[in-house]
Amino acid sequence: MSEQATTRRARLRAQTSDEIKAIALRLMAGGGPDAISLRAIAREMGMTAGAIYSYFATRDDLVTTLIGDVYTALVDAVEAARDTVPESDAGGRILAWADALRAWSLANPEGFRLIYGDPVPGYRAPDDGPGKAAEVRACSGLTGLVAAAWPTASPLVRDVRDYSWDDFDPSLVAHVRAEFPDLPPAALALTLRVWGRMHGLLALEIYGHLSPLIGDPATIYLDEMRALVASLGLDP
Repeated sequence: MSEQATTRRARLRAQTSDEIKAIALRLMAGGGPDAISLRAIAREMGMTAGAIYSYFATRDDLVTTLIGDVYTALVDAVEAARDTVPESDAGGRILAWADALRAWSLANPEGFRLIYGDPVPGYRAPDDGPGKAAEVRACSGLTGLVAAAWPTASPLVRDVRDYSWDDFDPSLVAHVRAEFPDLPPAALALTLRVWGRMHGLLALEIYGHLSPLIGDPATIYLDEMRALVASLGLDP
């Protein structure tokens, strides 16, 4: 087989794989995680079940790939937004991360639901899957933002409780202590609280709970993020 034919075949395979993933997300949007089915996707694409299994051997393989693609795209977006702001502007970098998180999530609600919302019944993520690598990047990025803000955070934020490393998941602790050796346990707790404040209002918006209550959910999200930055002793 010629190199040109091999390249064309690889390109067509990649296009078909992308179409399979796009249909899976669309099925999930319409019917929830239970709707992700290789046979249903094959029917929609006019493929045989055997043909689609040559792309993804099992539904879980497809879900693992989807999570990796979606999570990586999200982390790429928030890191790029953060890096448009100078490192000296810790508050601005937090706001840029939060704004990019909301923008990406509203543009990709099915992806948000896949990684942060509805669990796929019966699915167990592999320990070393592509989604795990993106999760580690997200954790490192957010912890880095908190680490930059930690010296200026008020005692009301820093000293709410005497945390110890034993309070957290050991694998999370190992990663954070390796990358941020000078951070105390309370800073990791603060990272989780920051993450919760970013995602809390956003999840309410994605699942349709805010729109009936306020005309522009962006305003309340921005106000919450500015309050978050101010609580860290930074200029919002």
